[in-house]
Order: sequence, then C-alpha cells, then structure tokens
Amino acid sequence: MHNIDVLHNSYPVSALSVPERNTADMAVYFDRRVEAPDSSDVPTLLTWHLALPLLAVSSTNPSSGGNVDIYLQQGEHVESCHVERPQQPTVLRWHPTKPVLALGWENGEVLLLTHPYGDQTVLPSTHTAYITVLEWSSSGSRLVTGDQAGVLAVWKVDARGKLQGNHLVKNEYNKRLTCCIFRPPSPGDDVAMLARASVSGDESALDKFSWKGPPLKSGPQEGLTFYVSTADGKVHSVDDNCKTNTLFSMEGAVKKLYYLEKREALVVITESLMLSQYTLGPAGEAQEFMTVKLSSKIGQNVDIVWTNNGFLITATGEHVIRLWDLERGDNFILALDENLGFEKGEVMNCVSYCPAKDILAAGTSHGRIAMWRMAMQSSSCKSNNQVQWKLQTPTEVEGNIIQLQWGSSLNLLAANNSNTVLILSEHVMSAHYSQQVATMQLSPTQLSITQFDTGTHLALQADMHITGVCVTKDVLAVWSGKQVIVYELSGTVFHHTGSFPCDSHIVVIHDKNLYAVETNKVQIYTPQGTVKQLLTFSKSEGNPVLLSVCQSYLVVGTDTGHVRVYDLSRREAKAHCNAKNLADQIANMGALRSVKCNANGSQLSILISQVNGRPDHKMYFYDIEMDTVTHFDFFTGRPSSGVSQSEESERQQFQMTDFCGRCPISHFWDESEPRLFVCETVQISSESSLAGCFDLTDVSVVTLFCTQEHGLLLQDCYSKPPGLQALLALDVPYYYFTCKPGEKASEISPNQTDQTKGSASTFPHMVSRRVLRDFVGLETCDKATRDAMLNFSFYLTIGDMDEAFKSIKFIKSKAVWENMAQMCVKTRRLDVARVCLGNMGSARAAKALREAEAEPEPEARVAMLAIQLGMLEDAETLYKSCRRYDLLNNFYQASGQWQQALDTAEKNDRIHLRTTYYNYAKYLESTGNKSHALTYYEKSDTHRVEVPRMLQDDTSSLEIYVSKMKDKNIFKWWAQYLESQSDMDSALLYYKHAQDYLSLVRVHCYMGNIQEASEIANDTGDRAASYHLARHYESHDDIKQAVHFYTRAQAYNNAIRLCKEYGLDDQLMKLALLSNPEDMMEAACYFEEKGTHMAKAVSLYHKAGYVSKALELAFATQQFSELESMAEALNETSDPTLLTRCSDFFITHSHYDKAVDLLVAAKKYHQALELCVTHNLTITEELAERMTVTDSKDLPDEARKELLERIADCCMRQGNYHLATKKYTHAGNKSKAMKALLKSGDTEKIIFFANISRQKELFIMAANYLQSLDWQNDPEILKTIICFYTKGRAPNLLAGFYEACAQVEIDDYQNYEKALDALTEASKCVSKAKDSNEKQKAKMTELQHKISLIKKFIHAQKLYEDDASEALQLCEALLEEPELDPAVRIGDVFSFLVEHSCQHGNFQAAYRKLEELQRRLPSQNIRYYISPASLQAIQKEVGLPPSLEDGSDHKDIVKEEDEVEEDLNIS
Repeated sequence: MHNIDVLHNSYPVSALSVPERNTADMAVYFDRRVEAPDSSDVPTLLTWHLALPLLAVSSTNPSSGGNVDIYLQQGEHVESCHVERPQQPTVLRWHPTKPVLALGWENGEVLLLTHPYGDQTVLPSTHTAYITVLEWSSSGSRLVTGDQAGVLAVWKVDARGKLQGNHLVKNEYNKRLTCCIFRPPSPGDDVAMLARASVSGDESALDKFSWKGPPLKSGPQEGLTFYVSTADGKVHSVDDNCKTNTLFSMEGAVKKLYYLEKREALVVITESLMLSQYTLGPAGEAQEFMTVKLSSKIGQNVDIVWTNNGFLITATGEHVIRLWDLERGDNFILALDENLGFEKGEVMNCVSYCPAKDILAAGTSHGRIAMWRMAMQSSSCKSNNQVQWKLQTPTEVEGNIIQLQWGSSLNLLAANNSNTVLILSEHVMSAHYSQQVATMQLSPTQLSITQFDTGTHLALQADMHITGVCVTKDVLAVWSGKQVIVYELSGTVFHHTGSFPCDSHIVVIHDKNLYAVETNKVQIYTPQGTVKQLLTFSKSEGNPVLLSVCQSYLVVGTDTGHVRVYDLSRREAKAHCNAKNLADQIANMGALRSVKCNANGSQLSILISQVNGRPDHKMYFYDIEMDTVTHFDFFTGRPSSGVSQSEESERQQFQMTDFCGRCPISHFWDESEPRLFVCETVQISSESSLAGCFDLTDVSVVTLFCTQEHGLLLQDCYSKPPGLQALLALDVPYYYFTCKPGEKASEISPNQTDQTKGSASTFPHMVSRRVLRDFVGLETCDKATRDAMLNFSFYLTIGDMDEAFKSIKFIKSKAVWENMAQMCVKTRRLDVARVCLGNMGSARAAKALREAEAEPEPEARVAMLAIQLGMLEDAETLYKSCRRYDLLNNFYQASGQWQQALDTAEKNDRIHLRTTYYNYAKYLESTGNKSHALTYYEKSDTHRVEVPRMLQDDTSSLEIYVSKMKDKNIFKWWAQYLESQSDMDSALLYYKHAQDYLSLVRVHCYMGNIQEASEIANDTGDRAASYHLARHYESHDDIKQAVHFYTRAQAYNNAIRLCKEYGLDDQLMKLALLSNPEDMMEAACYFEEKGTHMAKAVSLYHKAGYVSKALELAFATQQFSELESMAEALNETSDPTLLTRCSDFFITHSHYDKAVDLLVAAKKYHQALELCVTHNLTITEELAERMTVTDSKDLPDEARKELLERIADCCMRQGNYHLATKKYTHAGNKSKAMKALLKSGDTEKIIFFANISRQKELFIMAANYLQSLDWQNDPEILKTIICFYTKGRAPNLLAGFYEACAQVEIDDYQNYEKALDALTEASKCVSKAKDSNEKQKAKMTELQHKISLIKKFIHAQKLYEDDASEALQLCEALLEEPELDPAVRIGDVFSFLVEHSCQHGNFQAAYRKLEELQRRLPSQNIRYYISPASLQAIQKEVGLPPSLEDGSDHKDIVKEEDEVEEDLNIS
C-alpha cells in the first residue's frame, strides 16, 4: 500500500476552479469566509501578519462605529482580540515578528493589540487628528505614528513587543502626513564566507575577526532611518537620532513611497500618478534621475503594489493592469483572457503580489481572482533574462472584489468583496492507490473512487473538508487534520464505520487498522478510533512525520532523519529492524522528503532535502539486511560505487538513457514484486538551480530492478504522456497515474454507480493506468504468467539468458511470445527475438531479421524486427537514431508515408532522391493522378521514357507535352512514333528538332532525297549519318562518294576495302595511315604484293608496329630514307640484332652519332665507347647515363666498373671533368674522381666531395688544392685547410702549412707574435707525428730554433719601452746568430736599430747600420725594410750610401714592391 507522504496542512471550505498545475500534484485554491461577529458590518481594511497566519480586518457599523478583529488561517474569529470604538479605524499595521497589531483611529488614538490574549496598550495622547501613518521598523524596535495635522512621533518597543515609555521624538510638519517608509538595513558580513577567506589566507578577512578592530556585524542590522511625506509634496528624512531633514519637494501630495535597494533610490508616486526616482547620497542628499507619468483611468481609485524585484504594478479599474520594470526601464500590460472564463467588460480593481510563489493576483468586478505566474525566460546574456507572466485559470468567489492581500508564511490570500472577507489557501489534491482501488480528490468534500478489478467508478461526498485520503480494497479513510472518518466498502456502497478526532497530517491503513503520527509516537487505531497500540520513538529518534505501508510492512520516517520498519503481519506491530539514522550515512542531509518500503521489507527508497532546503537529486536505497545505503545520482546519470551493473550491456543501457541533469520527485515500489521500483524524474538546468519548484514539462518515468546481488538494473525509461498528471502507484502489469483536468482516463471500462450522497456520473475519471512495457498484450494474464514474465525481464536485464529462457519455457501462448518479441525491440536483444519469433511461428519475420543482419548498425537490425512486429513508430525512431536515412526512406515508402519519404530524401538521403521521386511518381500513376506523376517523373529525370509511356493512349496530351518540354529525347520518341504512323514530313520535322541526323538521313534516303541527305551529312559531320549514306552510295555503285562518306564516318576499313577493290592506290595510303594497325598491315601487304610503292609498304609496316618486317623490306629494297626515320624509333626494347644492323648501316654512311645511340640501345657499350674515342664524339651526360649499367645481370661488377672508368677517362680527355667525377664515383674510384674535380677548379664541389667521401688521401688532396688559392685573405679556406689536414691525419703537412702561415705573417705583416703562434702549432703537429725518424727530429730542432729566435726578437721589442739599451743589446746579439734569417729577417733587426738611432738624432750611427745592412744583404733593396721617413732624415743629415742615391733604383724598388707575391708551396 502506498500513500502521499507530505500533505499541506490547509483547511478548505469549498472547491474553486483548478488553475494550471505547477507542482507534482494537482493544486487548487479553497476559500473560506471569516467568521465575523455580528457587530461587524462592512469590511474596510485588512492586513496579514508577515510570518504568522493572522489576519486583521477592520469594519464599520453605522450604529456602533468601527471594529477591528483578528482571524486565524481558517477564518476562525479570535474573540479575545475584538476591538470596538465609536470612531472609525484608519490604519492597521502588524509588528514584523511579534503578534502585535498597531491600530490607528480617526480621533488620533493609537492602540497596540496583542494576540492571542487580546491585551490592549493605548499609546500616550500625542495625536489629536486622523491617524494617517503607522509604520514599524524592520525588526520592530521602532514605531512611527503620524496624523492629518502633520504631527509625527517615534516610539520605542522592546523585544516582546511592549511599549517602552513615552515617544522618543515628536516632530510637527504642519501638513497631513501621507506615507512613511523605513530604509532597509545594510547587509551584514557573511561569517561563513569570511571564515573560508581567512583560512585561505585573506588578511583583510582575518582582521575582521581581530579583537582590536570594530565588532563584526554577523547579520543585517536594523535600519532606523526612515522617510516621511506630506500632503504638500515634500519628502523628509529622519535619521537614527530622529533628526529630520527635507530631501526634496514634489508637485502634489505624495501617494506612495518605495525604496529601490539595488540602486539605493527612493521612488515617489504622487496623487496625479507622477513617478520620480531619487538617488540617495551618504550625506543625506537626494538627486532626481527619472520622472514619468503613469497611465490611469480618470475618476478611478488606483491600487499600487511594489515587488522586491523592481516591478511597480497598478490597477486602475480597467480590463488591464500595468507593470513598470524600474530596473530595466520597461513597461507592459497584462490583460484578461475570455478563453479562460473571464467576461467581457470585466475590470480589475486591486492587485497583490506573492514573492514566495511569484504570483500576481488581481481582483475583478465580477468576483473572480485572476492570477499570473511569473517565469524567467533565460537568454544568452544573464542580464537580459526576459520576464514572462502566464495567466492561470481564475478563482471564482462572489461580489465585487475591492481589496486583495497575500500574507503569512503559509502564503494565504485575503479578499474583500465589500460584504465579507474570504481567506484563500492553496491545497494539493489528495490521491491514493492500493489493492486495485484508486481514489482522487475532486473538491474539498468530494472523492472519485475507481475499482479497477471490477471496472466500477464510484463517488463519495464526505461530511468534512478533506486534506488527505487513504484507501484499501475494503476500507477508505479521509481526514482533515482535526478528524478522521472511516468508510467500509461493501460492493458499490460505502458505509460509515466510525470517526474520531486526530491531529495527524498523515494516516495509512493496513488490515482495517489505521496508523497516525503524534509527537514521538505512532498510534494504531481501530476504525472506531480505539487506540490498539503505541509505537514510541525516543527524543533522539525524533517525531514521526512520514508513514508508508506496502504489503505487511510499515516504514516510519522522523524529523531527525531516522527510519524504522515494522512487521504488521501479526496481531501487533513488531519492529522489523532497529532505528536507522540516515544522517550518519547521507552527507549534507537536511530532512526526509519521502520514505517507501518494498513488498518483503528488505529495501527502503528515500528522497531527502539538503541542508539548504533544496531537494537532493539522488535516489537513496537502504538495504535493511546488509545495513548499507547506496544511491543513484540522476544529475550526473551514474549510480554510486555500491551499485553494480553485472553486464556490459547494462552499462550501455545506462549510457543510452538520458539520465543526466534530472532530479527525482516521487517513487514507488510494486505492490507485490519486491524487486521492482519506479520513480518520476524531472529535467533541471544545473545543480545550483535546484529548488522546491520544478518544470514538469519534461517528466520521465524510470523503472529499475533493485536487488542485493546485482544492485540497480534499468528495466525501462520513458517520457510521461502529456495527458497525465503524476505517477500514483506501480502494480504489475500497470503504472497508475492521476489525470490532468479535462483529460480522459484510459485502460478502464467504467461501470458508473450512483451514490446516495452524490452521483458518480457527474465526476470524470481522474486515475488512468498504463501497461508496463513487458506486459503489453498480457494485461489479463494469470499470476504464473505474470511472475514468469517478471523473472524473464529480470534475468534478461542482468544478461543471464539461460535463466531467462528457463523462466518462460513452459509458456505456450503466442501472445506472450509476441509480447516478448516486442520487448526485445525496447531492450535491443536480437538473440532473444530470434527465439521469440521461432515460438511465434513467424517465418517471414525470422527471414527478414536474418537478412537485416547484414546491416552494420544494431539499431537498423532492431528496426527491421520492429517493422515485422508492427511497431512502426519504434522502427522510425531507431532508423533516425542510427542515422540510416536510406532505410528510413524505404520504410516511409513501404508504409505509404510519401511526404515523410520525400522530406527525408531531400534533407538527409539525397543519394536516393531521384529514386524516391520515381517511386512516388509510379505510386501516383497507379492511383490515377497522372498530372502529379508527370511532375515527379520530371524530378526523377525519367520523364523522357516514362511520360510518353504513361501518355501513349492520350495522343493529344502527349503532343502538347512534347511541344512544351522541347526535349531532344522526347522529340526523337515522338518522331519515331510519327514515322511509325507514316507521317514522314512531321517525322522529319521532329527529327530535326531532336538533332537526330542519322534518322534524318535515313528517312531522306528512304524517300529518295539523296542530295538533302548528303548536305545533312556534310554539314553536320555526324558519323552515323555519314556511314548510313556511304552504305547507300555503295549499294548504288557510287564508289567515290561511298569512300568519301566512309572516311567522314571514320569507317576506314570499309573505305580501304573499296580502294583495294577498285585500285584507288592514292587514297589507300592516306586512309591506311588514318586507320588502325590491322588496316595498315593489310594495305602494306597489298602494296608489297603489288610490287610498286615499296616505300609506302615499308612506312605502313613501320606505322603498324611491324618494325622488323619494315626493316627487312627496307634493307632488301634499299630504302635508306625510311631506314633513317625508323632508326629514330628504335630503343632498348628493340631486337639487338636489328639494332646492330642499323648501327652498321649508319657507320657505313658516317652517321656515327646515330650509330652510337643504336649501339648503346643494343647494350654494346664498349663498341659505342670505342666509336666515341675514335671519331672524337662528345659524350653527353644523357649518353653517359645510358651507358651506365645498373643491373648486374647485364654486366658483372668488375666489367661494369671498368666501363665506367673508361667513360670517365674519355670525359677527362674531352675536358668534361664534372661528368668524369660522377662516373669515377659510380665506379668507386674516388681518388680519380677527386683528381678530376681538382682539374675542374670547382672549390665548392671539391670541399663537398671531400666531406662526403671521408677518405684521408682525399682530404689531403683537397687541402693541397686549397693552398693554391688566396687562403691568406679568406679565413674560411684557411679553416678548411687546417680541418682537412687534421681529418687526413697528416701532421707533417699541417706543420708545413703552419710554418708557411708564420712566414706570411713575417714577410707581409711583420707580425712576429702571430708567426710565433703558427710555429708553435707547427711544432705541436710535428710532435704528434707517428713516424719519428732523423728527418723528423731535425725538423723539430729547426722549428724550436726558429721559435727561440722569434721569442728573443719579440722580447727585445717589448723590452724597448722599459729598457732601450738592453733591447738594443739583444738585437745586436741576434745579429750575431749564425742562422737568424729566415726565422727573423736581418732587415727587420737592422730596421729596429736604425729607427732607434733616427729617433735619438744619431744619424751617423744610423748611416753605419745602413751600410752594414747593405753589406750583409747586397742583393736586396734596403728600402723594403727601412721606412722612407728615416731614409729622408739620414740623407738630409749625412747622405745615403751610393747604392741608394740613384733614383732608378728607387723606382725599381717601388715597382718590385708592387709586384711582390709570396708563393708558398708546402707540398
């Protein structure tokens, strides 16, 4: 047995019209008149307490004056809180938190009335005029009172709502006070957020917790600043210290004041409906930034309300209400809709807005309450979300509604219709199902009962207002929250068996026992109200709030998150398990929303709300035996780790089903099958958007198997049909749903029965049932078959095929097997489907399924099964899911859905578009719709054949179609038809239109118009027409014309045949050359046999490809010109003997170059090479490549290398060094290749070849070559020489190169330091030489001696700056060395001494040194060593030696200096 877990504690009186559903269950508004005392007459004012369900109403009585009364949520009058005065009440204001009401009277009296005792506190006499203003501060510690005379007083109230002394301040404004509003308090610090920031290292957040700083504001503080307006349009500000300040002044009296928190702006509306907005500065100044005129109907009272989200709403007695969005600057209107029951001319007098439900209510002149529900329509930009207002079905009361107000935490609505006050409350309609009986509440006192086992539909009128209902097959219980009434069902009649008082909000039934909750206990009642047993709960376990019964098990959920299960199978309820605290197992758990038990008491399913009050998107399962809690997260679409899926197929099913982004809202276990579970889920946009209200347009029903061994296994998932309201129960083989208002229930055959308290025929069927997927067609099966099908479905789900077939092997019913086959379409189990089809005996379906196995997509194969079983919608869905639009197209065509087939072909299957058009045209033709068929034949591009065939019996229509289409193929068909009708002239006309020249020539020849036929063939050049005409001429012995037209038709064999027959040799050669090789061969044989024109025969043999035959005939008949032309076509693939004969022929006639080509082609390379050498023929690179043998089969390696070297030698003799290098390299002789490359002088290639060859001798050769270049001025060449000698491992050569470098530095630059470095490197190289002999030692000694001398000279040069005499002595000593030059040139030493003497003016000494230098180097010019300046100074002082006085010598010296070039040869 199942029961709705949580029901609203509302107390309706009469049913009103049902608005559009916005929760999981049906909801309506019930109204109740307040129980007004007799002294009250016309209600004038009403106001709700913000939190408590207390309504204050003022009324007037002409005889007694004014009254104020307080009513509870059900309209009960609180007698102790009745206030009566001879004056009229003017203002009513509730304390924001305490049950204290402030009342203002027209004589200036202000009274505080306390609920529930009715204590009255009259404020000290401060006002003597009409009270116009009463306003509490946000926390209720201040009360502001104001009157018509402009007197304002501020009072202090304690935390209990008691007045404390006299007024704090009294201000006089001398004008009537109209409005007062407190400025909202500034938000306090979020302590939790500051704590998290402090832990993460935010020092500013940490400082706020410091004791040194200002105290932390842990919440919103009370705002004591308020604004008050006067009748002259002025608005004043009163601060925390009650000091007043005038902010601004308006034109006209102020009607309303509102505060816009987001902008910190004050909104002012005057009596003339001018709206202004002022920004408020920190110093109390105000600045206007917007003014608009609000629209209104003249002469009508205006009702204005303000919403927290910035909407200003006005009702001005029109058929529309106006809304201004002050934050966005938009405005729009909301109008009544006559389609929803409103009348023409109906106007709206008052409005009220409920922020908790986002509902705007408006009272009309015809006694209806219109309600709009606000919804945010999201857009791509969060700041641009659009607000939509959806009008609901109206709530009807009576009279002219002049005042509306939402209030209290229960969101109650009070309505004043001038005669009385009504309280409206939203109520969720109750429904319940158990043991094949379902009941649904239709109104506060009416129930609809359906007995599904008998198909009987009953109705019940209760004696009280129903807030909950529970039913079994024998007992029906209803309750109101105050009383429980029990009925016993006997046949089709309900008998009242008992009633008793009970305050429980939930009641369940088992075996005529009733279970109800009270504080810390569950009471078990008999139908008469006797308490049979108490089930007590400890204080830690909490108060029971949830009850649910299934079979003989009762599950109880408490407000502390504990659950307990009882076994009811015995006389007394026994505990089935210990109390379980789910809060220990479920993180972030706030409270239980719903708890259900399965049929054997082994599993509990649980819905919870989180700590923040939002519903959890997880479905929890508690295994009683294992004492474990697992869950399935519908938001992520995955179960917890504790929930297993045994087979891969099941995981695939979970992935295929769109579980992600959903939240469960209700759940049920099957009444008899403990494994079967079902729940409803709704789509949610994001986890943060979870709230109490859901969008129920996308509801899925998910059915699962739940066991200890296999965890959660998906059995089925489908979208709830749109006509159904909510899931009510699961009882195999049906789901049970409540229906939406206006929808008809299905699956039942009602046998309506009248009741004594109401006629059932007046009520609709409100419960519908839908068959489970596995039981379609098996609704009436017996229990054994039902159990077998359940086992089969379970084992199929876990993938145990053996057990699945064992469970149904005894079933013989064809309907059962067909149902299982249909189930296989849902589960996509083709292996099971084959067995089902076999048991069904459906050979055709089995064959189709076997043929469909060739399709690669599993969905396509399942779709074929669905087609064979008549499940066309499933087949269509499957084809779409696998994107097999070709098969979907064929499916649509086969099922006659031609429009869908055409749409599919045009959008997704264009490869079969023309075929689809053709098939549709054939279909239209079969139905006689030839005009549309013609269109689709044209679209399929088959109209040229199909349309004439279709219209062949309608000649006139066909002729019109032919003339209209102007298609060549159709013209041709029509011409053939006319020709068959012997209408030759018309046929010729249409043949001409069709450009069918063959048919034109044929018809003209038939008619004897040969000349016209010849002109057509010549003008068009049509081959077929020319051939037909040539045949005609040949048949009439006109050979010349026949040959001509055979030639135009390119039928050369026929033309050649006629030329041979009639001796037309001149034309024969031309035709043979145009024809194929066979015809050429025949013509050549003809000329050869005839013995004339042998050159033509040779040429034809050659052209036909018979080269050997042509050559033999050419040699035999000495056709030299033909031989030359044929030789050009010979190549390596020709016969070598033939090539040799041709080469000999060309050698004989001195055509050596052609002979060489032929010898190479004949692979006689040596002979070709000898011919090149003998006759000095240039070997080109192409010829060399042709003579280069790459295949060892043609020549052995040794012979090949020898040939390559001979080719390279020949290239060397001819000066083609690069080609010689290439061939030497191919031959593997890199040394000769390098020598050839050295002769070419290509430095870049020499360096490259040496690097890639990496041979020592090649490195040395390249280095020796590079020394011949200008390496002194090119550092790259210098580096390359050193690198190559190093890589060539030639230290002696490298040492010689370094020695040459040193000598260049001395001779050219006199740079002895660099020369010393070079000689040092040379000595290192010599020391590294491996062959240490006497010559090597002598070389080393020589280098060391040179190094020593150079070091001395360098030392003398460096010493000169510090000690000139010592330096001069060292130079003199050097001159005494026996082998000074060439290590240190003698001239450089003398130059050093002469320069010193000249610098010190000792020219005589300088002159002596010059003479000594001349003696020691008589063959050299001393001007090369001595600077010209020194020579001029010496000549001026003492003259020059005789050898230097002759000017010619000087010129020779200068010339010699210009021509000096050192040639170092170190090789």
